[in-house]
Amino acid sequence: MTEQKTIAQLKWACRRGMLELDILLNKFLDQAYSNLPAEEQDIFEKLLQCQDQELFMWLTGKESVPDKDLRLLVEKICQHAKTHH
Repeated sequence: MTEQKTIAQLKWACRRGMLELDILLNKFLDQAYSNLPAEEQDIFEKLLQCQDQELFMWLTGKESVPDKDLRLLVEKICQHAKTHH
């Protein structure tokens, strides 16, 4: 397991080339990240390493996420967005 990033580092990593991704990821970081188990926090960091186009397709449901762990977290982020608009 890698050393977890600080919230400031994660906020910076949530800054993407697409405003929609910025908003979605930052809201999740601000409102839900701290309540995740450490394993899911690591998966969130892994998710932030993905390309914007992949993230956009996954988070909009236009493509399925090939990695099971990432898929479960993407589902959680999407559910969070629906319930915390």
